[in-house]
Amino acid sequence: MQTIVYIEKNPITNKSRFVSLELAYKAYTLMQPSKGEVVGVFVGDSLPEDTDDLFKNGLDRLIYYTDDNLKNLQSIAYKNIIEQIIKSEEPDIVLFGATHNGRDIAPLIASSLRTGLTADCTQLYIDDLIYRKENKGQSLFQVRPAFGGNILATIVTPDNRPMMASVREGVMTLPEKKLNKPVKLEKANVDFNKEWIKNDFLSIIPKIKHVNFDTSDIIVAGGAGVGSKETFNLLHQIAKSLGGEVGSSRAAVDFGFSEKVRQIGQTGSIVRPKLYIACGISGQIQHRAGMEESKKIIAINNDKDAPIFGIAHKGIIGDLNEILPVMLHYLREEE
Repeated sequence: MQTIVYIEKNPITNKSRFVSLELAYKAYTLMQPSKGEVVGVFVGDSLPEDTDDLFKNGLDRLIYYTDDNLKNLQSIAYKNIIEQIIKSEEPDIVLFGATHNGRDIAPLIASSLRTGLTADCTQLYIDDLIYRKENKGQSLFQVRPAFGGNILATIVTPDNRPMMASVREGVMTLPEKKLNKPVKLEKANVDFNKEWIKNDFLSIIPKIKHVNFDTSDIIVAGGAGVGSKETFNLLHQIAKSLGGEVGSSRAAVDFGFSEKVRQIGQTGSIVRPKLYIACGISGQIQHRAGMEESKKIIAINNDKDAPIFGIAHKGIIGDLNEILPVMLHYLREEE
């Protein structure tokens, strides 16, 4: 078997996106039982600076096509180049990160190849007990939340190849010990037509604020129970004292307490920090889907029956307006 992973570069750091590293390792674990191959595919203006890390996380080969005209996403150009590589390699599985680029390109390719695509998966595994077809091999089981996150749907594409899925950043793990794989780079042998490049569109404007949860070991998150934007400011001060980052629930964003870029949950970022402090967050399933795999969870809420306490390792029942200032006081004494 063979799995292709679409590799993306973070335009801010010029390194591989975290989801690309996650997918490289996930593909490696999927291919191990059959001794299959993991092939990365990159399209852009230049390779990521940390190309070696992709191999340390599971790639066997990296096929790339670079051109100065491909610095920013060009949907038709990216789609045509990647599709040519897929047709040449004939993989069983193709994985994309559920990023802006992945969500744009993957459906175009799936439609052109007349195959299925499952978006925003949270789990992938291979099985052949039920859906194995003659001359088709094993099937990729693609698991994703459905009906507002209340159930998990398992989807398969038994009759068409390749089997395609996109995966949200932060839901897959990285290897505890980096793999010892040699770097194998291959320039893609594809046709490239500059007429595919369209420049008559609005310029890309970078976000004013950038929150990098991937490198944050500590996240202090607030929900609707925080009560105000002023109280939310205490979370920022606590996070700063701890050397962490501030997150929020969707409700806190809807109330205007926090920015959308900080939202954690099914419709926000997926995080897995060493310490997650949930302040005034009730713990609905949509939010838990984004943080329940945190190593240590501390919940602070005045409702003793709040669902968040069901997954918390430690809980504090009380008024945030009394608890947060005390926390900040002791943290500043430690500085």
